[in-house]
Parts: sequence; structure tokens; C-alpha cells
Amino acid sequence: MNWILLIIAGLFEVAFAFCLGKTKETTGSEMYLWYAGFVIALFVSMGLLIKVTQTMPIGTVYVVWTGIGAIGTVLVGILVFKEPVTFMRLFFLTTLIGSVIGLKAVTN
Repeated sequence: MNWILLIIAGLFEVAFAFCLGKTKETTGSEMYLWYAGFVIALFVSMGLLIKVTQTMPIGTVYVVWTGIGAIGTVLVGILVFKEPVTFMRLFFLTTLIGSVIGLKAVTN
């Protein structure tokens, strides 16, 4: 169950990064709605992160959480914000995915 909560926390990290990206594209009241989404996603992500750290090693939890956030944010950047897709970005994204999977494999 903790791994599921950790994955959800990581997805909310992607959500708050997405909201920040959207604030650059908007103005006025719409911008403030994206800021509100950022704050809500931040609180949910941190709340789940706190819960998971009560029963899992902090080193593993933090690396997996940031890894999910980094991987998801890069993919959102590429797919939604049309950021460049280069071989090196994809290469390092792949190594990051392998590292997160490796940590899952070696953690009880």
C-alpha cells in the first residue's frame, strides 16, 4: 500500500509542476486558478510523502518521489509544453527510470 501512496505522491508532484508551467501561459484570474492547483497538489503530495516516510526508509522514499516527479515532469514538458526531445534527454530519462525501478527492487 505504501508504494501505491508513494506513486500517487509522485504524480501529484508532476501535477504541481504542470500547474506552475501553466501559470506562464495565462494571466488574470486563470493564472490564480493554476496557482491554487499548484498549492493543492503540493499539499497532497507532501501529505502522502509524510505518511509514507513513517514506514519506509527516507532515502528510498525521497529518491523514488523525486524520480517520479522528474520523469513525469520531463514527459509533461515534452508532450504538453512542446519542449525539445533530444537523444541525451531521453537517455538520461531512461537511466533515471532504471534507477527508480532498481531502488524498488532492492527495498523491502
